[in-house]
Amino acid sequence: MRSKNRKKAVGIKYDPSKDSAPRIKAKGAGYLADRILDLARRHGVPIRQDNELVETLYALDIDQEIPPELYRAVAEILAFIYRVSSQLKK
Repeated sequence: MRSKNRKKAVGIKYDPSKDSAPRIKAKGAGYLADRILDLARRHGVPIRQDNELVETLYALDIDQEIPPELYRAVAEILAFIYRVSSQLKK
């Protein structure tokens, strides 16, 4: 029996020139979550931990757009990523 508390990770991508909303690009639990996080770190992708949001996003399909009811939460994550990215560039 698998634990409900297994580590999970979700990767999102947003390209405003192509997408009307951010999309789920990767998701995984356990070992796969560790690999997603490792790849993100190696490529300089900022990581933010939000277990409740991860659980909600994890229910979505790969390449699915984020539904409107999650825009605010995902916008906060994207704002965090943009801040961290701009600080790292300085």
